[in-house]
Amino acid sequence: MDKSGGSESVRRLQIAVIGAGNPTHQTAELAEEVGRLIAERDGIVVCGGMQGASEAVCRGAKSAGGLTVGLIPGNAHKQANAYVQVAIPTGFGEARNALVVRAGEVVIALPGQSGTLSEIAFALIAGKSVISLGAWKRDLPLEMSETIYEVDRAEEAVALAFRLGV
Repeated sequence: MDKSGGSESVRRLQIAVIGAGNPTHQTAELAEEVGRLIAERDGIVVCGGMQGASEAVCRGAKSAGGLTVGLIPGNAHKQANAYVQVAIPTGFGEARNALVVRAGEVVIALPGQSGTLSEIAFALIAGKSVISLGAWKRDLPLEMSETIYEVDRAEEAVALAFRLGV
């Protein structure tokens, strides 16, 4: 029994979603859809907590009643985007990218720049499953890209994340 007197609670899957700080309109819409789909399955969105893809994924998750966690590069909670419900200031700047992917049990990678690439690398080093939704796989060395799942649609990415995260 849990502390509320009910039966044990079910653990929720934490999915790290990574992508560009300045995404295209299409990528932002994709991120928002990913967030919504994660929330509809009662997953938790973990992200960098700032603008861009992070803001879009949090907006999508929050619109579906989901929980959003942002690991902020600076020292102030208020730096998080308006859709982050749990802001964790790290004070680590870009080094917090390693923490974002460590906090997720599975990583969904959206199109991005070098920060997204660093997060993919940190995820692979940590042995995390990485699902590429239009991000980097084709441009990576073979030994890295063989460990990344590539999908074309948000529904596929989220469904695969829940299968891999069990």
